[in-house]
Amino acid sequence: MRLQKYLAACGVASRRKCEEIIAARRVAINGTVVDTPGVQVSSGDQVWLDGRVVTPPLAFEYILYHKPYGEISTVRDDRKRPTVLDKFRHFDARLYPVGRLDYDSEGLLLLTNDGELTQRLLHPSNEVDKTYWARVSGVLDGTAVRRLSTGVPLGDRTSSPADVRVIRRTDAETILTITIREGRNRQVRRMMQAIGHDVLALRRVRFGPIALGTVKRGEWRRLTKDEVARLQAATQPVILHDQSGRGLSCKDTPY
Repeated sequence: MRLQKYLAACGVASRRKCEEIIAARRVAINGTVVDTPGVQVSSGDQVWLDGRVVTPPLAFEYILYHKPYGEISTVRDDRKRPTVLDKFRHFDARLYPVGRLDYDSEGLLLLTNDGELTQRLLHPSNEVDKTYWARVSGVLDGTAVRRLSTGVPLGDRTSSPADVRVIRRTDAETILTITIREGRNRQVRRMMQAIGHDVLALRRVRFGPIALGTVKRGEWRRLTKDEVARLQAATQPVILHDQSGRGLSCKDTPY
């Protein structure tokens, strides 16, 4: 197994972040410092990070947490603000958030020590759906919905098309759900600002096949085996077959 993949499987960080950690010469294999991500880790090798041995967990934990407003989705905060991990300090497993939710947003946040699944869920090529309930200022009319559905400028890039469903409109605000397949910083808020609306409240209600359901703010539950299996399936390529029977991933097809 490649070193960066091994570290991710140990729950250290995403595979890309692990490559940076290796390049910073913080990792050693059998006492020898390594700075090349592609180095192979074999059975029996001992891997050290910052002077401590790291090993894959004996068991994976998968947690659904309803993050309230006012918590940050990082392991620690220099400003001493509450983090999403404060409630999980007693866990034997060292958990990490799967992506982030803004400090001023709430809703579904997955936590796990399964670094490989985390990497797949967050990788842009897998386009895992994330659905948000939002309350925005002003009246979101049909033109605005069409703009969101085709993509809006976000700096030097255009957002991918979003699925938007308006739930209710008043003279002052609009309630809607929006599904995106990217994970850019404060993306929903920036998309709304790009079409002239401010987000007044934002809650993530679904991540891929997993729904927030009735979990209350600040509470959590473990995912079921079926839910974990569906998360795993959500990151696998769709395999089709041509007339010769040759397997094709969805990216190979011309459709």
